[in-house]
Amino acid sequence: MPHFEDVNADKLRGSLGVTDAESVLDLRETNRPTAEASLKEMIERSRFSRGKTVAIRLAPPPEGGGETLFQPVGRMLLEAKRKGFVDRLHPLPAGDGLGFYVALAGKPQREAE
Repeated sequence: MPHFEDVNADKLRGSLGVTDAESVLDLRETNRPTAEASLKEMIERSRFSRGKTVAIRLAPPPEGGGETLFQPVGRMLLEAKRKGFVDRLHPLPAGDGLGFYVALAGKPQREAE
């Protein structure tokens, strides 16, 4: 779509999902402490490299209901967004399952002198 910025063109095409991300962090088989540690490490590493997009996959709720990692992971990502480590964040489309599509800010570019 030549007349739109990439972000706006992506909105018109639909939500960005697993196939659009540069990498995938699969937390479907992990417990909460492991998931939180993995997210912290991903965010910390992103501060020292170029920005990239990541699809974070989460397990659906267990049969009969129960807790998922969606809310605690979402809170961590929102906090990272407030701090400037995440540029964009939205849930994965329904066809990709439970999770988030995240655009990490990466290392700030230095101004040319």
